[in-house]
Amino acid sequence: DVQLVESGGGSVQAGESLRLSCVASGHTGKKYCVGWFRQAPGKGREGISCIDNDGTPYYRDALKDRFTISQDSAKNKLYLQMNSLKPEDTGMYYCAAVTTVVPRGSATLVLGALTAYGPYNTWDQGTQVTVS
Repeated sequence: DVQLVESGGGSVQAGESLRLSCVASGHTGKKYCVGWFRQAPGKGREGISCIDNDGTPYYRDALKDRFTISQDSAKNKLYLQMNSLKPEDTGMYYCAAVTTVVPRGSATLVLGALTAYGPYNTWDQGTQVTVS
């Protein structure tokens, strides 16, 4: 099992930046993707970004110019740097992992796997990001 502990988040003004951090522990297996999704009130999950076991990052097209994912493998830590935040970025942000063979090459498919409600999916309690 994978355990995820997230930190960061908060309230900022439009145009400002925030950084989320996530520490992953436990057994991820050989094939996985770890990253973030978000959920605004009344809306479904939206995949943001994840890094797979080969170190390949995947991004939601609409966010890739403002959001950057990185990792410190030695510390099993992930970071999501969010710049030029907008009010529509407001929502709960969840560190998440999918530990199974995920389709490669397509961010849409990979992030879809990350946001699924399946036996290979894990997510933390989430952190609120509010942009006004």
